[in-house]
Amino acid sequence: MATSVGAVPEILRPQVEAAVTWLSREQGRDFHASGMLDPAAVVAERERLGAEGSLVLPLVLCEGDLCLRENLRIRAVGSGFDVGLLAPEHAAPGQPSALLDPPPGVRSGWLAPQLERHRFVLLLFYRGFW
Repeated sequence: MATSVGAVPEILRPQVEAAVTWLSREQGRDFHASGMLDPAAVVAERERLGAEGSLVLPLVLCEGDLCLRENLRIRAVGSGFDVGLLAPEHAAPGQPSALLDPPPGVRSGWLAPQLERHRFVLLLFYRGFW
């Protein structure tokens, strides 16, 4: 069971950007990828399948103070990508988003603007939820 969250590897940047653009458009949001679950395993899977294979991208996506963990399936089609959101039942077992720590810097990137707006901020952590 993978539990590490890391930066998006450069080799996967085009796929991740396409997936984030697609999901943002589908949900009417402006997400950015703040990390990827077990990026080394995703790169190894891409190398095994080749650039044309269908790949699952387990991403941590943020918009403002909202962060989600989503599995997106992506495959190259012509000069673009075909992207789809995997239903939660297709997610790897034992990997709920609430049990993953956000990548380094996600909290501080949110916290600094909040402290500029308010005299104090209360952070509450409950059973690993972030």
